[in-house]
Amino acid sequence: MSAKVFRKPAGGDASLLSPSNYDDDAPSINSERSDHDDDSDDDKVLNGARTSADVRRYDRGVLEEEEERDELLEKSRQGGMRRESALEGISSGLRGLWSKSHVLLPGTGIEGSANQNNEAEPEDERRQRKIRRQRKKEKLMEDASYGEDGELMIEMEGGRIKEGSATGSSSETDESDDADRRGLLNIQDEKSQRKKTRWAWCAIYILIIIGFAALLLVTWKLSLKARFTKEHQNILSNGTALFAPTTILISLDGFRADFLKRGITPRLNAFVEEGISPVYMMPSFPSVTFPNHYTLVTGLYPESHGVVGNTFWDKEQQEEFYYTNSEAMDKKWWGGEPLWVTAENQGIRTAIHMWPGSEAHIMDVEPAYLDKYNGKESLPNKVSRVLELLDKPGQEDSQAEIADMRPQLIAAYVPNVDQHGHLYGPNSTEIRTTITEVDTMLDQLFQGLEARNLTNIVNVVVVSDHGMATTDTNRLIQLEDIIDTSLIEHTDGWPLYGLRPKNTAHIQGLYDTLAAEAVTNPNFEVYLRDVNMPERYHFSKNERIAPLWIIPKTGWAIVTKDEFNVVEGKAKGIDYHPRGLHGYDHEHPLMRAIFIARGPAFPHEPNSCVEPFQNIEVYNIICDSLALTPKPNNGTLRLPLKPIGFHSPDNSPPEPADPEPTPSKLDSPANGTLSISPIEASSAADPNIIPPHMVGVDTPEDSEDLDVNRPVGGDESGMTEDEKHWWAWFKGQLDDFKGWVSDLTHGSGKNETQAQV
Repeated sequence: MSAKVFRKPAGGDASLLSPSNYDDDAPSINSERSDHDDDSDDDKVLNGARTSADVRRYDRGVLEEEEERDELLEKSRQGGMRRESALEGISSGLRGLWSKSHVLLPGTGIEGSANQNNEAEPEDERRQRKIRRQRKKEKLMEDASYGEDGELMIEMEGGRIKEGSATGSSSETDESDDADRRGLLNIQDEKSQRKKTRWAWCAIYILIIIGFAALLLVTWKLSLKARFTKEHQNILSNGTALFAPTTILISLDGFRADFLKRGITPRLNAFVEEGISPVYMMPSFPSVTFPNHYTLVTGLYPESHGVVGNTFWDKEQQEEFYYTNSEAMDKKWWGGEPLWVTAENQGIRTAIHMWPGSEAHIMDVEPAYLDKYNGKESLPNKVSRVLELLDKPGQEDSQAEIADMRPQLIAAYVPNVDQHGHLYGPNSTEIRTTITEVDTMLDQLFQGLEARNLTNIVNVVVVSDHGMATTDTNRLIQLEDIIDTSLIEHTDGWPLYGLRPKNTAHIQGLYDTLAAEAVTNPNFEVYLRDVNMPERYHFSKNERIAPLWIIPKTGWAIVTKDEFNVVEGKAKGIDYHPRGLHGYDHEHPLMRAIFIARGPAFPHEPNSCVEPFQNIEVYNIICDSLALTPKPNNGTLRLPLKPIGFHSPDNSPPEPADPEPTPSKLDSPANGTLSISPIEASSAADPNIIPPHMVGVDTPEDSEDLDVNRPVGGDESGMTEDEKHWWAWFKGQLDDFKGWVSDLTHGSGKNETQAQV
C-alpha cells in the first residue's frame, strides 16, 4: 500500500475534518460544478457526502461524465457543421435561382448572423464547463498534496482520471477503500460465479435432455418388441422354439370344391379327415379373383370394399380399374381393412405372399414381409418360402432383430389351378395334372411342419376363391345381336357385361330392349342395379357397379365380334377360348370353393363337418385364430366352429356337370366342335348367374387343327402313373404350339390381354 503524506493546512492546527473550522462564507460544494446550482443541491450533497472520500468519488464521477459528454458534443458539433455547410450550399443555390430577397450582398453578413448567434451560446457553455472542471481538478490536486490521494497526481499527469481508479481515498478512509475494493472483487466474483452457474445449469439441462432421449430410444425399442409380442397369448413350444398363435392361410385360385372327389388329391383328402371343413364354401358375387380374394381378407362383400370386379369404371374418379395394370395397386381402389393391416395394427407380424391387393399400400400399413406377384414361381419355391418364414427367430430369442422375427400370419396365393383351368378347361387332362401338383405341394408343406414338430402348433387353413365352368362355342351370345353397342360408353366385367350408356336417359330403353331379347333367348338375364338386382348378390350399393347388367347363365359367355365371331366360329368349327370360365352365380355348384382348417384354434374331432358358409366368414375365423379383434364386417361366424357331424360319402354332393346349351333362335346345327358331357343346365329358378373374367390363354383354333383323339377323363385308365404324367406334359406342349399357330392365324382380340381371373 503506497504511503500517504499528511500536511497541515496553512493558518491553523485545527483538524482538517473539524466542522468548527469551516468558513461560513466559503462557496458551496456545488459551486465548483455549476454556477447555477442552488442551496438545495448543496444540502443534498452534504447530506450524502459523509466523508471526503465519498465527495471526491462523486466529483470524479461527475468529471468523467462531463468529459464524455463534451467529447460527444464536440463530435456532434463537427458533424453538424459539415452537414450545415453542405445544406447551406444547396440552399444558397436554390435561393439564387428562385428569390432575389435571399441573395447575399457582399460584406453584409446578413444571412450568417443567426447561425453565429446560435453557435455563441454553446461555445460559452463549453468554456464555463471547462473552467469548472479545471477548478475541480486543482482542488483535487490540492487535496492530494496534503497526502489525501497520492495516486490522483499520477492520474492527473495523464490528462484525465482513469476509470475504475481507486484514487480519492484519504488515509482516514483506508477501511472504506478496502471495503470498496472488496466490494468490486465480490461483484466480479459474483459475476464469474453466476456465469459458472449458468454453464453448470446448461450442462445439467443438456445431460437431462440426453438422458431423456436415451430413455425414449430404449423405450421405443422395447415398445417395438412389445408391439410384436401381443399380450395374453398362448405360447406353445415345439421343443426348440416358442410359438405364439400362428396361422398359415393358403388360397388355391380356381380350385372347385368337387375337385376333391376326383381321387387325385390324397393330401387334401387326408387334410379333410384331420381337420374341420364344410362340404363347400360359397364365393361372393361376382365369382372372380380380385373381388373374392379381397373379401376373404376383409369379410366384406365386393359392394362394400369397392373392388366390384376384375375390371370396372369409377365414375367419380373418371378412371378404369383393370386388375393387371400397375395402377390397380393404388390404395384408392381398396376399401375396408385387410387381415395384414388388422394384424400389424394389433402387434402381430405378417407375411403376405403374392396375395391380390397386398401391394396396394392399403391404409399405409405394410406387411412385415411382402412377396410381390410372380406368376412363374414354382410350387416347391412357395413351400420353401413358407418354411423359411417359420424358421425365423421368435420370442425365445432375445437377441433377435425385430426386422427378422417370425410372422404369426402367413398368407400365400397359388394361381396354378386357375391358370390351367382357363387354358385347358376344368375337365381336361392338364388340369388333373395341375391339381395333383398342387396337392403334392401341400404334402411337402405338411411334411415340413411335421419335421419341425409344428403339426399341432401351427394353424393351417386352405381355401379357394371360386370354381370353374367349361366353355363351348355353342354357349356363346353375340353382344351386337342383342343391343346397339354404339350407345355404350363403358363396359365392365367379362364375359358378363355391365353397361354404362353414353346418355343415362337411354338406360331404361336399353333395359327394355334386352329384356325383350331375353324372352326368346333364356340363356341370359338382365338387371338394373337400382331396381331389380337380386338381393342375394349384394351387388347394388356401390356407384362402381354399372347401372345395367347382362348376366349369362353358368357356362355361357357374352362376346363381341372383335373377340369372337359366333356365326363364323360355329360354321368353321372353331373352339372358343378360354376353355374354362368363372364369375357366374356364386351359389351355382360349378362356382363352389373350399375351406379346410386344422390346428390348435380348431380343437374339433377329426373329419368334422360344418354347414356350408360364404367366404365373408373367413376374415373373422382367421382373426379369432390369432386372438385379433376384427374390424366390423359382413361376416357373423366366429370360433369355435360348430360341427354338424362328420364327412361321409352319404353327405357329399354329387359332382356337378357342365351346363347344356339351351335352344334359342341363335342356335345353329351341330358342328365338329368337341362337346363335353354330362350336361346340367342352370336352374331356371336361379335369379341370376354371373360370368367370369377372361384370362389371356389360348386363342381359337381351326377345326382341322383339333386333336379329336385327345384323351379326357377316364381314358387314361390303362396308363401307368409315369405315362400319365409324360402324356400330360406332351399334350400341354402340343396345345401351347397350337395356340401359338392360332394366334398367327386368327388373332385373339381381348382374349390375348386377359390374365388369370
